[in-house]
Amino acid sequence: MNQFIDIDAAACERARTARDRRFDGRFFVGVRTTGIYCRPICPANLPKKENVCFFPSAAAASEAGFRPCLRCRPECAPGTPAWAGTSTTVERGLRLIAHGALDEDNIERLADRLGVTSRHLRRLFAKHVGASPLAVAHTQRLHFAKRLIDQTALPMKDVAVAAGFGSVRRFNDAFRNSYGRSPRELRKGSRDAANRQSLSLLLPYRQPYGWRELLAFLDARAIPGVERVADGAYQRTIEAGPSRGVIDVRDVGGSLALTVHGIATDSLFTVAQRVRGLFDVDAPIEDIADVLGRDRHLQRWLNRYPGLRVPGAWSGWELAVRAILGQQVSVKAARTLAGRLVEKYGECIDSGRADDVPHRLFPAPARLQRARIETLGVVRSRAQAIRDLARAVLGGDVRFDATRSPGDFRAALTAVRGIGTWTAEYVAMRALKDPDAFPAADLGLLRAFDSAAGRRLQPRDLEARAARWRPWRAYAALLIWNSDSGGGG
Repeated sequence: MNQFIDIDAAACERARTARDRRFDGRFFVGVRTTGIYCRPICPANLPKKENVCFFPSAAAASEAGFRPCLRCRPECAPGTPAWAGTSTTVERGLRLIAHGALDEDNIERLADRLGVTSRHLRRLFAKHVGASPLAVAHTQRLHFAKRLIDQTALPMKDVAVAAGFGSVRRFNDAFRNSYGRSPRELRKGSRDAANRQSLSLLLPYRQPYGWRELLAFLDARAIPGVERVADGAYQRTIEAGPSRGVIDVRDVGGSLALTVHGIATDSLFTVAQRVRGLFDVDAPIEDIADVLGRDRHLQRWLNRYPGLRVPGAWSGWELAVRAILGQQVSVKAARTLAGRLVEKYGECIDSGRADDVPHRLFPAPARLQRARIETLGVVRSRAQAIRDLARAVLGGDVRFDATRSPGDFRAALTAVRGIGTWTAEYVAMRALKDPDAFPAADLGLLRAFDSAAGRRLQPRDLEARAARWRPWRAYAALLIWNSDSGGGG
């Protein structure tokens, strides 16, 4: 028996009985005799086939009345969404929910932001996710709270605030209803209790994970004063609500360890979600490799760089400015110009740490809408493009969230004079996490397919070839750029 949407029960059953790690997070198993739901790799004794049903998401299992397993801990499953690439509206809705869209607004408001009716939005979520938007938001918050209970020493009232519960009472009721135990009882039984750190959190990913390549990409483009890569870790300044601080992200094998400094507890969930996007931990890597591996050129690079991810962006505004500065100059030159911009207009913060960490925030749109950027060595036309973009952002014409469809976003961004198709595709790829974004006019991409006779491929020819890579063209671009260290924005 399957719930809500079509799911291949035979494949799920094979994966469950084999405890195949490749399917961890891709579906969940409901056990009717116990009323709990598990990951397919749960080490408990396998229940009989007739006693299980399958769900495409944890939210779907929860909405059907099943409780999370305390042994395999579904909240720790890698985030490979089964709905990836199936519905643009659902993907945008999930991104908005992940960033708190339902914390204050209702489903009607969320549907309005997505340009559909609330009824149609519910129908889409039922079809592609197997649960309502509210159930997704609730499960997301509940799982985040469970990780904080297991992995940190935060007081329960702070966990409740961080996870977005309106009161400690609601927080306690939610855990009793979902886990059959109070939060304090769960912490007593936590096997990670001895390793708790006050503001650190693990973000699981699906292996293989190309951490070295992703870190090298970010290192080459790190804005001085804002970001740095050191000792195998990525650090940057952030602003989350009224809080300003520094994050530190490093690979610990199977998960990324996120450490937060100077950020208020109520911003932890938003910070964690944005870091997940920045490091692309939810990429369905097997699906991507299956599609791209059909091209013999890409297969060669896939073998060389397994688990390659598309780096996201902490701020779409920051990335867009950085992309404008990088027009027709090298990656190193663009980084230098961005460093000058931050030095002159970026605000200093006190991270509360004595070591040499990033200490400036990237300047906000209001700070640059009238700034004399030309004095920093920036070409006049690009300086004006940055000022015009700042005004478009402040006026609401350009938004770097999932409110608009990818096509509408590209149209709004290219309406700013000085921003072309390449920049729009690059920003959509990293800031919007559009897996099919593809800057076909990029010289690095075109050069990768030069013929033996020395003929340079034309953008329209590359577009035609890339049609077979859909909907993962952004990952194809990263593979090609990674094979040519001079590529990318």
